[in-house]
Amino acid sequence: MKLSKIFMVAVLLIMAPLSQAQDIKPAEVKKIMKRVADWQLDHFQDLYSGSTKPHHQLDWTNGALYIGMVKWAAMAGDETYYNWLKAIGEGNEWKLHRRKYHADDHTVGQLYLELYRKYKDVKMIEPTKEQFDFIMYHPARTSLTWKSPYHQSRWNWCDALFMSPPVWAKLYNITGEEKYLDFMMGEFKATTDFLFDKEENLYYRDESYMGKRDHNTKIFWSRGNGWVFAGLTNIMNELDSQSKEYKYFLKIYKKMAKKLLAIQTPEGHWAMSLLGQEFYPTPETSGSSFYTYGLAWGINKGILDKDTYGKAVQKGWNAMVGHVTEEGMLGYVQPIGAAPGKAWADKTEVYGTGAFLSAGSEVYKLYGGE
Repeated sequence: MKLSKIFMVAVLLIMAPLSQAQDIKPAEVKKIMKRVADWQLDHFQDLYSGSTKPHHQLDWTNGALYIGMVKWAAMAGDETYYNWLKAIGEGNEWKLHRRKYHADDHTVGQLYLELYRKYKDVKMIEPTKEQFDFIMYHPARTSLTWKSPYHQSRWNWCDALFMSPPVWAKLYNITGEEKYLDFMMGEFKATTDFLFDKEENLYYRDESYMGKRDHNTKIFWSRGNGWVFAGLTNIMNELDSQSKEYKYFLKIYKKMAKKLLAIQTPEGHWAMSLLGQEFYPTPETSGSSFYTYGLAWGINKGILDKDTYGKAVQKGWNAMVGHVTEEGMLGYVQPIGAAPGKAWADKTEVYGTGAFLSAGSEVYKLYGGE
């Protein structure tokens, strides 16, 4: 009996990692993406993050949703999702949100430019182009330090690197006008020089977190770095892989990817405070979905070695799928914030859905989806 018990324990230990691995099938990826996308469309006007009214359609929260949703629309095989997205643009006259310089209010421009690529209707991009031309010829001269006057007229918080730079990159790619690329490069480099920690290869959320400690660890917010990592991916998609600009972003991307591989939790997610997983055991699915997206993209592009990074993507995706309810709600999305905090199984946010759909679009390709 004793030998029998030992044998059974050994079998269980061998089988455990196999069961956790769970082979990913493209059809299943597509199926759960549809479930999540459909749930979000049905609950688009819900109240999130303790708000008393729904997010504005042009708010950055929804902008991040649209970025993932337009990727799903390209996979879905019917026009339902494109029609929904197009109605957002038409209903808002293809305008960006209210603040001219603020990166958050540029986010929806990524949707408009993708829809232009499909429909070739210039009215979809004219307001974005006009506003960005104004910004270029009247650039903000504010400091990148936190809480200085008009400080968020420039990209002085890491989230901004997801929100605005990909719009500039897409506009450059679509128009061929290098002025958009040049402006984006100058501002992105300024932000990176200011917020990137060269020892940890991660970004501070903003200047106010430099020098602070949480349980004696530096504070690197998971979703904040997720914004950056996904933003790098979305920018590089628009650039010639042989260009000096692409190589600049690639260098940062590879440094972050190596760090992310080292700090992924055994469960497959990334801790809300990236260097403090023992203090933040609760899963968080928005930042983790962005990391899964970016890593899968890197493997698909031949930038990252599949043998080295493939397991991280597999664990990440399976962890995210494990937090989707039967109805299609993605749980454990941290509410709007700027630092490590709390997340709950029964709470979600639209940007979490966008991140999940972005991740699914690359995981689908990685596992053989056409």
